[in-house]
Amino acid sequence: MSGACAGPGRDQPQGRDQPQGGGSRIDAMLAAARSRLRRLEPAEAAHALAEAGGVLVDIRPAAQRAAEGEIPGAVIVERNVLEWRFDPTSDARLPFATSDDLQVIVICSEGYTSSLAADALRQLGLHRATDVIGGYHAWAAAGLPTTG
Repeated sequence: MSGACAGPGRDQPQGRDQPQGGGSRIDAMLAAARSRLRRLEPAEAAHALAEAGGVLVDIRPAAQRAAEGEIPGAVIVERNVLEWRFDPTSDARLPFATSDDLQVIVICSEGYTSSLAADALRQLGLHRATDVIGGYHAWAAAGLPTTG
């Protein structure tokens, strides 16, 4: 698995820097991030977009979107600039990113990178930021709108 939405790898090196008690530091970081989010199932996310004025933000790289498909209406923001685009105090913000109350729902391929990204947005003050459990794969499997 490669790209900005990579999740757990199968060929992770084992070494002396691994945390005591098993598991990796990134697993602990992911668990901590998710503990601060109210993550949404794909159907819940679709409802929030339709009824609550949320914005779905696809952080997958272009190659991944081309290979997997896209979600109509999703805002495309590469992961490396996400915080700048949604910080209401940033000169580089998107025109609609003017409030900490904006409901930003982040989606990646499988729901790993999106959890870390949504937590970063929460740390910036966007208290309603969250992500989609299972990412694009779960969204498509739920029969929600996709293209490609």
